[in-house]
Amino acid sequence: MTNLILTSKKKSLTPAALYRRRISWTQRARRLVQLAFATFILYTSVVHHLATEDGTTASIDALCPFGGLETFWRYLSSGGQYVPKTHASNLILFTGLLVGTLIAGSAFCGWICPFGAVQDLLTGIRKRLHLPEIQIPQRLDRILRYGRYVMLGIILYQTIVSVKLWFATIDPYRTLFGLDWLFDFQPAVAWAAYLSIIITLVSSLFVERAWCRYACPLGGALSLVGKFSLLRIRRTEESCKGCAICSRPCPVKLPVDTAKTISSDCIGCLECVDTCPRPGALEVKLAPVWLDRIRKENSDVR
Repeated sequence: MTNLILTSKKKSLTPAALYRRRISWTQRARRLVQLAFATFILYTSVVHHLATEDGTTASIDALCPFGGLETFWRYLSSGGQYVPKTHASNLILFTGLLVGTLIAGSAFCGWICPFGAVQDLLTGIRKRLHLPEIQIPQRLDRILRYGRYVMLGIILYQTIVSVKLWFATIDPYRTLFGLDWLFDFQPAVAWAAYLSIIITLVSSLFVERAWCRYACPLGGALSLVGKFSLLRIRRTEESCKGCAICSRPCPVKLPVDTAKTISSDCIGCLECVDTCPRPGALEVKLAPVWLDRIRKENSDVR
């Protein structure tokens, strides 16, 4: 009897509803992956702080792929030396992230990055409390997105010049997950770091993924590399009905409903794909943008 009821309910659903139900597991899986990585980083920080001897356990500095990018030049120019507080693990993680980005774009930001998970949590809290969301005008949004590249350039330059993790002292990710504020609270010394994390968290509460969109240097680097990624989200105009529903849940506020290929700023969360009511209108495809250019050039030659 129960099977008959479930079957009748399933038959009463529209094809679009069945499609969304079939892929709804994606967001559940994403949240579980985010939680797992955030828990691991926090566990590592706690173990590091509770270690009885210095240097016996790795800090989160050794588990940051951006540290690999920062120490890369130092490693090449000095014959194998690292920027202090970085390790071979940083280069390994950065290399893995680089390969992953060439395959799947900035999915690291939407699925793995613990700081991205915190921003998603803040968005959930804002919605639960019915707090207003600050909408950034489209033109201003496009300008502010260049902030990531400015940050990236400044950090790399200062790291090369100073031969140290220059940004580490004010990095909001490191400040939050490094747990110094819990185990070694020093407001007189680390006031800049505390101010940085407060500003970042408050802005991310009212502007969805504010740090990711406007200031994250790693996100800027991944966006540049992601332009060459093999997997991209494509919109098929023939299947799209122009309802713009797909753009509403995008955490980084991309114009999904008007793009043929979603920007490399995409964090790969797949919210737009899950929300789209038209099967086939939005799909993740093995369709790099550079292949389009090659095909176009070949067709022009013919």
